[in-house]
Amino acid sequence: MRRALAVLAMAAGVAAAAAAQAGNIRIGEINSFTGATQSGQAYRNGAELAVAEINAAGGLLGRQLELIARDDNGSSDEAVRHAQALIRTDRVDVLTGSMLSNVALAVAKTAASEKKLFVVGDALSDAITLDKGNRYTFRLRPSTYMQAAMLAEVAARLPGRRWAIVAPNYEYGQSAVSNFKLLLKERRPDVEFVAEQWPALGKMRAEAVVKVLRQARPDAIFNATFGGDLKEFAEEGSRQGLFAASTVFSMSAGEAIGDTLAQYEGAKNWVVLGYPAEQIATAEHQRFREAYLKRFSERPLLSAIFGYSTIMSIAAGIKKAGSVDSEKLVVAMRGLGVETPVGPITFRAEDQQSSMGAFVATLVCKDGRSSMNDWRYLDGMRYMPGDTYVRSRRPASAMR
Repeated sequence: MRRALAVLAMAAGVAAAAAAQAGNIRIGEINSFTGATQSGQAYRNGAELAVAEINAAGGLLGRQLELIARDDNGSSDEAVRHAQALIRTDRVDVLTGSMLSNVALAVAKTAASEKKLFVVGDALSDAITLDKGNRYTFRLRPSTYMQAAMLAEVAARLPGRRWAIVAPNYEYGQSAVSNFKLLLKERRPDVEFVAEQWPALGKMRAEAVVKVLRQARPDAIFNATFGGDLKEFAEEGSRQGLFAASTVFSMSAGEAIGDTLAQYEGAKNWVVLGYPAEQIATAEHQRFREAYLKRFSERPLLSAIFGYSTIMSIAAGIKKAGSVDSEKLVVAMRGLGVETPVGPITFRAEDQQSSMGAFVATLVCKDGRSSMNDWRYLDGMRYMPGDTYVRSRRPASAMR
């Protein structure tokens, strides 16, 4: 009798294991859908498109992917609550998402404590993969260091040396400015920073900010604002004539500001990191763009690239690992190569940062519309910090 019961128990265990194996691979996505409606929705669309394509091709490990999305409303505390619930209640296999850097850092801390793989798709702060990096957190989008290096390379060619700064006063803005100053000074020791404005995120008092910058008479302005703050800055700066004498170098995508600037004849061309969606003719991007248009009846924004590529990166990691076990996924993700709509990328083992690059261009305004001129794609591998720099900032525990 005992032997029969043991056999039955073993059979039940095998059946339960098989049932678990046959279930969906669950990816928990935490993002700011409410506070960043357009870009947040585009990110979600990109992620959903990737899941649909993977499932249509047969899924992974004989299982389908399931995306479980939660809105953090731009709150770190809310994001952490969602992360804990996704891991403990929804039993997700992987965490992803995060547009705001402070939110990403909070979720990364939770992921590390729960020993769950977390792939950041959009947030930019260097701390995510450096000072506060951990073994379980990877990042897709080029970091603030990488993007600042791209803009500093172009900015160093300007004859002017007087610079002003405008950036949101939180983790991402502080990181962006610190890097840009460091990297521009390395190339042009003669530059000086004559004015800085640090509006609280989402609370831009554009009239006062622009007045201070205009009075400093800068030759150029480094801008790290985005969203509604960026729109207000562009409008008020144009009204006060700030851009007539100052070239703007903007970390934010051209698509977010182009048609706003195009309304003002006094606005000079901005140098931007953007997304010339209509002009990219590579086969991989054309295929992605057509698939996105067919599914959502609108053209993709840059954030859609991040959502799509993050899911594809997670899928490539699962396929390489042959498992959804976090420890095996960490090993598989280090050095992982992935094809994306903007070309191949690699997740560098040293800091778990991907080599995805960015498009730099001049924003041209004509007849009330904008376009990106003289654009080029900068391979992120060229702009990543060196090994010595990484080791000086990344915790040893994150590299084990």
